[in-house]
Amino acid sequence: MDRRQLRAARRADASGSGPTLEERDAPRFPGAAGAFALFGEVLVVGLLVTIASLAVVTLPAALAAGIRHLRRYVAAEASPAALFWQDVKKALPSGLVVGFAGLLLTLLLLLDIDLARSGFLPGGGAVEIVGWVGLAALAVALLAATGAWTPETGWRAAVRSIPSTIAADLGGAVYLAATAFFVCVATWMLVPLIVPALGCAALAVVAIPTRRRRAR
Repeated sequence: MDRRQLRAARRADASGSGPTLEERDAPRFPGAAGAFALFGEVLVVGLLVTIASLAVVTLPAALAAGIRHLRRYVAAEASPAALFWQDVKKALPSGLVVGFAGLLLTLLLLLDIDLARSGFLPGGGAVEIVGWVGLAALAVALLAATGAWTPETGWRAAVRSIPSTIAADLGGAVYLAATAFFVCVATWMLVPLIVPALGCAALAVVAIPTRRRRAR
């Protein structure tokens, strides 16, 4: 085998499109073997989630669909955009209830923080801290629920699983809070950054439980 053939064989081996050069275990997430390709898919998912969540209350359904899309992609399963939109349609009816509830709680907590800063409330500093903690908890709950949603079990089971999911992996909950913080900061710095930020958030929800299982 000359050098050109060897290079072609190594590329085929690395991409999974050809025979392997040596015996080894199959990768756990074959779709994530190419870092640049994975980054591109994250951007695509971020764009799809952004479009699907323009109405704001559709964000839970859009995120759930994006997370399922990335799970299929990293598992090297078929992951066309059509499946993403199918998941959005399935998640949307009950997902709107989750979206409206999340939006209402967010507005109430933001109002609480604003009143605490105005000086009209006694103990305003403590009230403001409670408001920010509440927003962080709400963001973690949203990410946990969207990660647990499936068309078979629906949103009720996903929401009910939030306490057990967080209790089983407190470190993962901290990572989810950091993910939500990253999305907020990126969007605050430059609004168009919400596209890659939402894609990264979907990838984080896929990756964090894997980190927990690997640690065990």
